[in-house]
Amino acid sequence: MTKPAVYLETSVIGYATSRPSRDLIVAGRQQITREWFALRADAYELFVSQLVVTEAMAGDEEAARKRADFLQRIARLGVTEAAGGLANKLVETRAVPPKAAEDALHIAVTAVHGVEYLLTWNCKHIANATMRQAIERVCRGAGYEPPVICTPEELSSDERG
Repeated sequence: MTKPAVYLETSVIGYATSRPSRDLIVAGRQQITREWFALRADAYELFVSQLVVTEAMAGDEEAARKRADFLQRIARLGVTEAAGGLANKLVETRAVPPKAAEDALHIAVTAVHGVEYLLTWNCKHIANATMRQAIERVCRGAGYEPPVICTPEELSSDERG
């Protein structure tokens, strides 16, 4: 039996590798994310895209190095022409706002490659209940099954493996 596939959006990488925060919400997300990688990640086949790698390299040099080290062991999915086309449809239909075009590309890469889950802490433009139906409709309309978009906390309650 093959493991279910999970696309790791950049926010998950950030929470997994950043130094502990004093902000309670950020600290909670860091803890949940680190526990997910320690206890649950082995039950899944993990993927990122070059977009995640590029985003992870931005910012503080030491933090970027930690993120790069973390990403070394994770398989890459291509940012294909099909993914670019689906991302454009997500933006054109306003399923994802134009200012969040990169977020649309994360969704599109996941859908085009047939990855079951998109793991993110971006609850503004990706894991957003009010946007989810439109995102799913556009993906299906383009011939792709949309991923289950969720946070590490939500995927932690999965009882597999």
